[in-house]
Amino acid sequence: MKKKQKSIYLMSGIGCLLLFCAILAYFFLTPLSKSGQTEYLYVDNDDTVDSVFVKLSRIGNNHAISGMKTLIRHSGYADNIRSGRYAIDDNDCALTVFRRLKNGQQEPLNLTIPSVRTVDRLGAELSKKLMLDSATIVEALTDTATCQKYGYEPATIACMFVPNTYELYWNVGLEKFLDRMKKESDAFWKGDRQAKADKMGLTPVEVITLASIVDEETANNAEKPMIAGMYLNRLNLRNGEYPNGMPLQADPTIKFAWQKFELKRIYNKLLSIDSPYNTYRRAGLPPGPIRIPTVAGIDAVLNYAHHNYLYMCAKEDFSGTHNFAATYSEHLQNAARYSKALNSRGIQ
Repeated sequence: MKKKQKSIYLMSGIGCLLLFCAILAYFFLTPLSKSGQTEYLYVDNDDTVDSVFVKLSRIGNNHAISGMKTLIRHSGYADNIRSGRYAIDDNDCALTVFRRLKNGQQEPLNLTIPSVRTVDRLGAELSKKLMLDSATIVEALTDTATCQKYGYEPATIACMFVPNTYELYWNVGLEKFLDRMKKESDAFWKGDRQAKADKMGLTPVEVITLASIVDEETANNAEKPMIAGMYLNRLNLRNGEYPNGMPLQADPTIKFAWQKFELKRIYNKLLSIDSPYNTYRRAGLPPGPIRIPTVAGIDAVLNYAHHNYLYMCAKEDFSGTHNFAATYSEHLQNAARYSKALNSRGIQ
């Protein structure tokens, strides 16, 4: 009889233990993600335990979230919440996610610098990918002291951003982010590119400024060296009429001066604007880039096509490419064909 009772107690104990283990496994060791795929939890600097729970509830199973709450409330997490972008894989349990959050083991992201026209737009796009606020980014990039720290001015700071893809942490601080961009820019120009710029008698800032104009002229990478060569011909032209070089007369700089990027046609009345970006009235390059150029645009300037063209006009077939001319009379013929095509389509 005693042996039977012991056996019953033993089996009951084992049963309770198994039930306890099952409960622990259910709450702490089963997958947290309810979507069955990798999700990302973004923890801000101002997040509290409650707000972290709210964010977790959007992506996690209820029972796993309950397990997370138990772990978090019986630890020191509330006093040491670490911001970051945390990956929650499809098989990650509450215990794994808790350890990741507590130890700040966040997942890096791939950030591609966008080829945008203005610092405001750059700030807006970066803030979509990073914890940094767009206003904070723009304030830094328009601050003379901050720009000079990295060797630029507000008009040229965009030159520091090479539009490649970089691995960063979502919660990277502003100073570390700018330091990283400076380091990447220096690496980009080190060696062959710097040597080519030196041979051309241009600084990296000047190359980037010209590349920004080339990129605005066409999206056709194959044609970019031709356009770069034409503008370099104008810059280098020295004669009685243009002792300081022929004005670039680049329509994209007029759009930038007016901040009217939607313009389809540049009329004479727009050419009178008093702006350092008006390359119809001022010789040489504008004070800085009119967008963050593509790497293809930069390399097109560094590997420009050698020819004698001084003029270009968009082709009348609207292919996005151009007719080039060595003389002004030939250019007028090209321009007349393009103007006729615009009129036929009612483009103002």
